Amino acid sequence: MARKTSKKEKTIQRPQLGDNVEIIDAGSVLDQPITETLETNYMPYAMSVIVSRALPEIDGFKPAHRKVLYTMYDMGLLKGARTKSANVVGNTMHLNPHGDAAIYDTMVRLARGNESLLVPYVSGKGNFGKAYSRDMAYAASRYTEAKLEDICAELFGDIDKDTVDFVPNYDASTTEPTLLPVTFPTILANNTLGIAVGMASSICSFNLRELCETTIALLKDKDHDLKTTLPAPDFVGGGYILYDEKEIENIYNTGRGSVRVRAKYNYVKDGNMVEITQIPPTTTVEAIMDKIAELVKAGRVKEISDMRDETDLNGLKLTIDLKRGQDADKVMHKLFRLTPLEDSFSCNFNVLIAGMPRVMGVREILTEWTAFRTECVRRRTHFELTGKKKRLHLLKGLAAILLDIDKAVRIVRETAEEAEVVPNLMIGFGIDQTQAEYVAEIRLRHLNREYILRRTQETSELEDEIARLEGILASPAKVRRIIMDELAAVAKKYGEARRSEILYDAVDEDADDEDDAMPDYPVHVFFTRDNYFKKITPQSLRMSGEHKLKEGDEVTVQLETKNNAELLFFTNRCQVYKCRAGDFADGKASAMGDYIPARLAMEDGEEAVYMAVTEHYKGHMLFLFANGKAAKVPMSAYATKTNRKKLVNAFSDKSPLVYAAYLREEEEIAIRTSAGRLLLVHSAQIPEKQTKNTAGVNVVTLKKNQRITRVQRASRLELTDAHRYRVRTLPAAGAILRESDIAEQITMG
Repeated sequence: MARKTSKKEKTIQRPQLGDNVEIIDAGSVLDQPITETLETNYMPYAMSVIVSRALPEIDGFKPAHRKVLYTMYDMGLLKGARTKSANVVGNTMHLNPHGDAAIYDTMVRLARGNESLLVPYVSGKGNFGKAYSRDMAYAASRYTEAKLEDICAELFGDIDKDTVDFVPNYDASTTEPTLLPVTFPTILANNTLGIAVGMASSICSFNLRELCETTIALLKDKDHDLKTTLPAPDFVGGGYILYDEKEIENIYNTGRGSVRVRAKYNYVKDGNMVEITQIPPTTTVEAIMDKIAELVKAGRVKEISDMRDETDLNGLKLTIDLKRGQDADKVMHKLFRLTPLEDSFSCNFNVLIAGMPRVMGVREILTEWTAFRTECVRRRTHFELTGKKKRLHLLKGLAAILLDIDKAVRIVRETAEEAEVVPNLMIGFGIDQTQAEYVAEIRLRHLNREYILRRTQETSELEDEIARLEGILASPAKVRRIIMDELAAVAKKYGEARRSEILYDAVDEDADDEDDAMPDYPVHVFFTRDNYFKKITPQSLRMSGEHKLKEGDEVTVQLETKNNAELLFFTNRCQVYKCRAGDFADGKASAMGDYIPARLAMEDGEEAVYMAVTEHYKGHMLFLFANGKAAKVPMSAYATKTNRKKLVNAFSDKSPLVYAAYLREEEEIAIRTSAGRLLLVHSAQIPEKQTKNTAGVNVVTLKKNQRITRVQRASRLELTDAHRYRVRTLPAAGAILRESDIAEQITMG
């Protein structure tokens, strides 16, 4: 039965979709612009994520990391025995209200056993998982134990000397440090990844010893060349760093760039298998295996017979069995291109400086860290100076009393009330209240010569120490020397050899993925004047009859090569189209073949004038133009790392092209002009030009209205007196053709 509506109840009209309204309570609706809603509700959340959660600060830690480490330090886990990780998690919740799971995740990543950090801070016992494996999960916190690593002494050594500020925790029941007074640049010693709102941070790790040496060098010379002491990043998982000087300079100067990391492997000849022992930091063993399995299933990688994950207590090991007769290095280079076995670590050095996010290069970060550490040293020195001055002040009061101990004893004995002892001592010896309080607390047993002499000696030592500390505060150079000494001590005590080796001359194998799966076998290729192309296997060619050609067409290029050879089609628009022989299906002589302009999607009216076939881009392309000029361009000029299928400005358009040829080796060329002259020119006489569309050099001397009419390889001619047409210097006009040689040219053409 429906409930009756009371007359006293308000009728609330629901806001419609798109209205800028905010419901205050069940009985009222308040209009509010969407911009104001974002400002009051979204912006505080965004700023909280940026400032208090996702981005690291100059001490190298995010708030979650700092809370865990400080809690462990406060629990006495720097020098004490390990305790259950659950105890650490529980104690950390006094500082971190985000839940035990998040706290334990943070702690696991800091542990040595997880292998996430190049410089780990937590010494664990039990299963902490592995960063390089998504399936090797860590055990629950009740099963593992932890304490701080010895290097954490460098994080907390001065924390009790007013080196950093402390703030109340979330419920004001205790305090926590805003930063840790680290004695080395932790911000660059470990890799850090953070995703905030509208920005992110990705910092790669550097070798601790190299990092300390570089910081020392910068303190000595602000213009120090970083690459001489800090050649490249270093990752906990090792691998090979493919050195790119331009990228390294970008990272060092701007904080942005990428580092290519390649897996490390060993070839085991006995089992014909490859053992991968180090992988890039951006991937996992399972991701690599999934990608390889996908490639094998798709038929793009046919050289692998089996693979398995043999990771154990000795470390990572991924084993790949190769089929008989396969080249391990060649297979691995293919896998580097097709799988995460070679990957890039993208750098974005976004760090919070005084609460503001800033993207900085390595030099700027080290400069900021030096300023931070300088302030820590000055605050520590001032704290020690204040303590020693206070102690000296007390001892000076004691010295005044010790000059007449009998008088002091008499004052105490003759004082009627205890509360009057201190004022009477102040009056009797001219000392202040603090000194009098100290004197009044001295035990009777200490009123002897030995005690007096020790206190006098201590006074002298304190005066010397105070002078030293005041000298430090007054001298920036002495502060820098202290920082350098601390850095040198850290490098000596905790420095280790590089884990990631640097490859300065790594072979770049940037081939197209589809090309990698292309079978390699002998083929015969044919190209006709009317732009038809055929690829025929030797067996099929032996069984075939005559070629089927378009009426009036003829074969202009015919040679034997391999299925993965590169085909370069030079066109009448001074462009070149690139593909591979394997891109075409195996054909037969009885078929017309593929029409190249249509197959390669050439422009309207564009057609190929020459086809070059190469496997290693060695040799030269030779172009001869109607105006008597010739251009010899290295074939390597047409090789591209980005695998572009079309290149413009492949040769000069200043004069009509008469002849093009791919010369694998230098050879002699026969050139005929419209004046009836013949010239034999050796290609070695023509200088090489690096620019593809160079106009070339003058080879033939031509008069007005004369031009080159025909060019061919001299080896195809049988001239009566070939020496007659040869010249020593270029350009040259050539010699008039004899009747017998004219007939020879017509016959051999």
